[in-house]
Amino acid sequence: MSRTTVSHVLNHADRVSKPLRDKVMAAVEELGYAPNPQARSLRTGRTNLIAVLIPDILNPFYVKLVQVIQTELEKAGLETMIFNTDVPGGRSVEHGREYLRQISPKRFDGILIADFAVHRMHEDLERLTIPAVFIGQLPSQVIDSVGIDDAGGAYLMGKYLAEAGHRRVAQITGPSFFDQAVIRRTAFDEGFGQHGGIVDTTLHYEGSYLTPSGYEGVEWLLREHGGNLPDAIFFSSSLMAQGGLAALYDHKLRIPDDIAVASFGGWEHFDYFRPRVTRVGNDPALLATRSVAMLLDRVEGRVDGTPRNEILPCILRQFDTA
Repeated sequence: MSRTTVSHVLNHADRVSKPLRDKVMAAVEELGYAPNPQARSLRTGRTNLIAVLIPDILNPFYVKLVQVIQTELEKAGLETMIFNTDVPGGRSVEHGREYLRQISPKRFDGILIADFAVHRMHEDLERLTIPAVFIGQLPSQVIDSVGIDDAGGAYLMGKYLAEAGHRRVAQITGPSFFDQAVIRRTAFDEGFGQHGGIVDTTLHYEGSYLTPSGYEGVEWLLREHGGNLPDAIFFSSSLMAQGGLAALYDHKLRIPDDIAVASFGGWEHFDYFRPRVTRVGNDPALLATRSVAMLLDRVEGRVDGTPRNEILPCILRQFDTA
């Protein structure tokens, strides 16, 4: 057969009759043939490779995000390369800048960047020369982005706890150098205070978004306010809530009888925690699906021009822990 016929079978099977397809595929199987991606790249001018930057490869949120991103990109015939900037390790800026330096049109067709992976280096995004989508909310809309409504979600939880009858609520917040953490803290206080709660900033403990700081936050709360515990605790991340639940258990406090617990995030993995935690947020799978769709719009030339911004609403999942 001609090279053209074989190429059609491998790339455009609908253009070839079934008998021809069967013959070619039999030869493919017998020879163990696989297309050469480098040769294909030279012919098409595409690498068929997408870079994905994440801040913490151990965080369940990013595990789910990457899983769905990879699945969606595979459907489009694209491969994924993961870069972990390691925010918990304290070298995220060093890693992030080096990874962005490596990401060029010769190596990648596009890039997906998950929020804190480029913390304190948003200005570097302006220098990207390939299609890019930021997963989160950008202070300056220099590339496409899709994120969840942090302010709306935190406000919704504050409103819910106030309307459930809680009057004093502790907050284990994220670090104040993250804009997202400040947004969540402020919006929660607004929702809580505007619906009957009493906002008491002496009940705020600044955590790191990581599990140990949730445990430490509860230890602090018991040490400083053990004689007059608040009605509830709101953890600004599911990892901190995980640590906080362990501390409450170790101190033999019952949830929600002694103190109620609520969290931002923990969409899927908290389904298998007991007691089940009232939480607000959205499924990272939705963020992954939308970010890939937006990136493919750019890679395949369907969209050009001004960067787009999409915000997904937060959903409250209510259980008897709050």
